[in-house]
Amino acid sequence: MIWIEALAVVVIWLSFWSLIPRDEWWFRSADFPRLQILVLGLIAFVLLLVWDQPWDIWRELIFIALIAALAYQLKMVLPYTFIWKKQVKQVRQNQLNSKQQISVIVSNVLTPNQQYHLLIAQIQQHQPDLVLTLESDQIWQNELAVIEKDYPYRVPVPLDNLYGMHLYSRLELKDSEIKFILSDEIPSIHTTVILRSGQPVQLYCLHPKPPSPTEAKDSTLRDAELLIVGDQVKDLDQSCIVMGDLNDVAWSRTTRLFQRISGLLDPRVGRHYVNTFHADYPLLRWSLDHVFHSTDFALVEMKRLPHIGSDHFPVHVVLQTGRIFDQLQEELEQTDADEQEAQQAIQEGIEQAEKEEKMVTDEIAQDYKNETKVPP
Repeated sequence: MIWIEALAVVVIWLSFWSLIPRDEWWFRSADFPRLQILVLGLIAFVLLLVWDQPWDIWRELIFIALIAALAYQLKMVLPYTFIWKKQVKQVRQNQLNSKQQISVIVSNVLTPNQQYHLLIAQIQQHQPDLVLTLESDQIWQNELAVIEKDYPYRVPVPLDNLYGMHLYSRLELKDSEIKFILSDEIPSIHTTVILRSGQPVQLYCLHPKPPSPTEAKDSTLRDAELLIVGDQVKDLDQSCIVMGDLNDVAWSRTTRLFQRISGLLDPRVGRHYVNTFHADYPLLRWSLDHVFHSTDFALVEMKRLPHIGSDHFPVHVVLQTGRIFDQLQEELEQTDADEQEAQQAIQEGIEQAEKEEKMVTDEIAQDYKNETKVPP
């Protein structure tokens, strides 16, 4: 049964492939299916043990390498289970204070999805303070107009390139800006939310391009955008939330570096996965939609919402701020090597963005030259 050894070899190869420090999508894509690789590895592990054949040197080497691969995958995914220490405290019943809470729904709606009523029903059911939609175009904006009476503060960015976004808020928004950090095609929303208590919270809404054969050929711009925001957050002296479809998993090298650089916490650590993509394929899911927050927030509630016809599930998160949580919770430790790695990734992203912008400008100039060329 050579296929058993072949399965083990595939698991070993995929496990250590992602360790190669490259940004091309065919390297970075190995970050995503760690749970699936782990399950396949455990199956191969059991089959190797029960396989009724004499052990030879090849089988022993595969078995040892498979154990190492499984240990690595477990190290990456176990923090997002209940057996790990919680990174974010749970707000106890006697601590609940609605004036210090903020509730959000983050939903990548999938532009061609026409089941608008499903998301609207969830918004009406949960009544969140903030609704962030991603991949929302002008049609989605028109369909969501029914919720506008309840959400007087809005930041609309309707685009038909799969990177539109809309922010709806019951709470006052101040100093709202739409920024294109590294690409003229990829917007982000930067604003300040005023809680019912009067406390300001800096909010960043992001949706960078994923590394894939149909989107970005590598993760350079995605990583740089996330780390640029993380670099800004670390210098803030106020509450902060970063949320959106980051097109990266919670356990990736970049997301963990972002947490160390920014000092923001992940409420999933020590609890459970919130696997939001792909909504149509139960065996191929991972966490792409995120809500990170500063240490003064603790968790009231977090859950994945039902299918709305998109390839992503919406996420509903309720947080509460308080000085006591800031005293109990600690930022992840940042090293000088982290800072150096982050700055290098940011610089590479800026250089690539400038290079791509120049290529587009040159193409436009060449097209204009060809169109205006006077025939002899």
